[in-house]
Amino acid sequence: MKAVAYFHNLPIDNPDSLQDILLPEPQPGPRDLLVEVRAISVNPVDTKVRRNAAPEAGQPKVLGWDVAGVVKAVGSEVTLFQPGDRVFYAGDLTRPGGNAELHRVDERIVGHMPNSLDFAQAAALPLTSITAWELLFERLQIAEGKADLGQSLLVVGAAGGVGSILVQLARQLTGLTVIGTASRPETQAWVRELGAHHVLDHSKPLAEELRRAGLTQVTHVASLTQTDQHLDQLVEALAPQGRLGLIDDPAALDVAKLKRKSLSLHWEFMYTRSMFQTPDILEQHRLLERVSQLIDAGTLKTTVGEHFGTINAANLRRAHALLESGKAKGKIVLEGFA
Repeated sequence: MKAVAYFHNLPIDNPDSLQDILLPEPQPGPRDLLVEVRAISVNPVDTKVRRNAAPEAGQPKVLGWDVAGVVKAVGSEVTLFQPGDRVFYAGDLTRPGGNAELHRVDERIVGHMPNSLDFAQAAALPLTSITAWELLFERLQIAEGKADLGQSLLVVGAAGGVGSILVQLARQLTGLTVIGTASRPETQAWVRELGAHHVLDHSKPLAEELRRAGLTQVTHVASLTQTDQHLDQLVEALAPQGRLGLIDDPAALDVAKLKRKSLSLHWEFMYTRSMFQTPDILEQHRLLERVSQLIDAGTLKTTVGEHFGTINAANLRRAHALLESGKAKGKIVLEGFA
C-alpha cells in the first residue's frame, strides 16, 4: 500500500523529511478496524513527532492522526462498526499513523462520520474536537447548558485547529462569554465568524485588550499556544479561584504564580486514553458520535482552512511548513492517493 513516512529527523525544507513509500497492508487485531483512508488532516503533533521522534534504525515512521475513511474489515471482537461504515477518528500515538492507504485503529476511539460532510471536511474534525471537548468539559469542568452563570472563557490562539472548534463548542453548548485571541485581521474575522463574543489581539498586552473589550477578569482560560510567554498576563486576567487549561509544551512553567489567586492548572492531552488504555477509553467513541450529531444538526461546522490536494509527500511537506510558520487558519486537509 502507498504511505508517506520519514526515516530521519530532518527540517521540512529537506526533500527527504517526508517520503513516498510502499508498505505491507496491516491486519486488524480483535478490537480493530481496518480503514480505507480517504482523507486526512495535519496537526502540530505531526510536526513535533517528525522533528523529535527518531524511527527505529532503517525503519519508516508513518505520521497522521486525523483520518476519515471507510471500514474495509473488522476484528473478531468488534461490535460498534461493520464493513462499509464511513468513520472518522484521531488514532493512537503508540501506533503507526494514518498517512497511508489502509490504517488499523481501535474501534473504541472511532466515530461514525457526519452524514452531511464529505471525507475532507470530516477529516478536519477528530483530533481538535476531542481535544477541545475534553479541555472544556472534563478539564475545565464547564457545564453544558445555556444558563448564564457569570462565567467567561478566554481562548488564547483561537484561530488554530483546536481553537476553531473550542470557540464553537463554548458558544453553542454553554452560557459562557467567549473571548478569543488572534493577531491578524483575517484570523480575527475567522474567530468572530466561529461565534466569539469578543476577539482580542494577543500581540498586544492582554490586560489592555481586555479593558478595551469592557472586561476586567475571566473565570477560565484555555491557553493553546505560547503559554510560557503569556503566563503572567493570564494569571493577571484570571479571577480568583479561576481555572487555567493548556495543551502546548512550554519549556518552563512557574506554577507558584498561580498560588496567590488559588488558580488551578489543567493539562489536556487527547492521547492519554489510548496511550494508557484507560478504563474509560470508550468515551472518545461517544464523544465523536456526539460531535457527528452536532455537525449534522448544524450546531457545529467543520473547520477546514485549506485543502492541499492529494495525499503525498510533497503536499504533506507543504502542510508541515505552513503549520511550522504559525500562520495556519483552521485545519489543513489532504484527500485521496494519486
